Amino acid sequence: MNDLIFGLRAIIEAIESGKEIDKILLKKDMQSDLAKELFAAVKGRNIPVVRVPIERIDRITKKNHQGAIAFISPITYQRITDIIPSLYEVGKSPLIVVLDGVTDVRNFGAIARTCECAGVDAIVLPQSGSAPVNADAIKTSAGALMTIPVCREHNLAYVLQFMKDSGIKLIAASEKAAKDYTQISYTEPTAIVMGAEDIGISQSILALCDESARIPILGEIASLNVSVAAGILIYEAVRQRK
Repeated sequence: MNDLIFGLRAIIEAIESGKEIDKILLKKDMQSDLAKELFAAVKGRNIPVVRVPIERIDRITKKNHQGAIAFISPITYQRITDIIPSLYEVGKSPLIVVLDGVTDVRNFGAIARTCECAGVDAIVLPQSGSAPVNADAIKTSAGALMTIPVCREHNLAYVLQFMKDSGIKLIAASEKAAKDYTQISYTEPTAIVMGAEDIGISQSILALCDESARIPILGEIASLNVSVAAGILIYEAVRQRK
C-alpha cells in the first residue's frame, strides 16, 4: 500500500510542501473550514478528492484520521503537454500509450513493463477511473513505472485533442474496427489508445481517434487481455519503425 497521511491539516501541509499525492479520501458529509481549505489547496494540482462513507476510511486505518486520508504516490506524475514538445525538440517521433478506463493494477503494471521495454515515450491515463500507481503496479511493471513518464490528466479528451493538434495520430484498439492492426501505419507520431476490457474505449474518446485497429480473434474467447493486446500493437509500431 502507498504511504498514508492522516487528517486534514497534515494533508494540506503535505500538498503545499510539494508531496505527490495519488488521491484523497474525504468523509462524505464533511463541510468544515479545513475541508474548504483542502479543496483550495488541490485546485489546479490534478489530485482527485473522493467523497466516501466514514466506514470506508475506517476500514483502511484505525488511526485518528479525522475523516480524511491521503495516499502518497511513489512516482512523480508528468504532463504530456510538456513531454510532447520536448520530444519534437530532440527530433523524436513520439510513441505514446493512452489508457482509458484500465483499472486492473496488474494489467496496468504489465502494460507499463511492455512500454518501457519497447521505448514508449509516455503513458497517459485519466485522473479518475484508472488503476493507481501502487506497490502491486510497480512490482508487476518490474520497476518500469519508476522510469517511464506517467501522465495523469484531469481531462483526457482535452489532452487527446492537444495531441492531434501537435501532429500525433490517435489509433484506437477496437474489436469492431474495420482494419487489421497490421494495415495501419505507426511510423509517424502516434498514440495508441487502449480501453477497459469490459466496455472498451469510451465513445467520447473513440470519436477523437483517427483510426481504429482490430486484432484478429481466431478462437472461441471474444477478446484478449488488455495488456496482451497493448503489447501486440506496441510491438507492431516498433517493427514498423525499425
